[in-house]
Amino acid sequence: MILFQKELTLKPYSRGYHIITDCVLEAIPELKEIQRGFMQVFIKHTSASLTINENADATVREDFESHINIMVPENAAYYKHDYEGADDMPAHIKASIMGASVQIPITNGKLNIGIWQGIYFCEHRNYASGRNLVLTAWGV
Repeated sequence: MILFQKELTLKPYSRGYHIITDCVLEAIPELKEIQRGFMQVFIKHTSASLTINENADATVREDFESHINIMVPENAAYYKHDYEGADDMPAHIKASIMGASVQIPITNGKLNIGIWQGIYFCEHRNYASGRNLVLTAWGV
């Protein structure tokens, strides 16, 4: 069994959905040593999230942002947790909906994802600093 774990600090991103697949792969080149296994990417924040989706057409990411803002609006009268602004509580809800981690198979030293799939970093805050990810890869 081979096991690698690294922490990656992402640069600050604007609010929205961003493909970070290449950033993740650059941060853990040891992945190529694993023939069969898994990689987990975990975000250490409660107002940003991760998911896997379309990696080719940027309008998919724009539509994600538009749709989730309708599902989880800012300034809802019933929000109590708004200490850091109108995007505060909605960011926490969006992060829980999207999720804090993704797990991807590794085959022959590469992520075994579909040709049109990429890892999305979902920034739900208007003004956020860099975010921290934990990358864990294991297998044989």
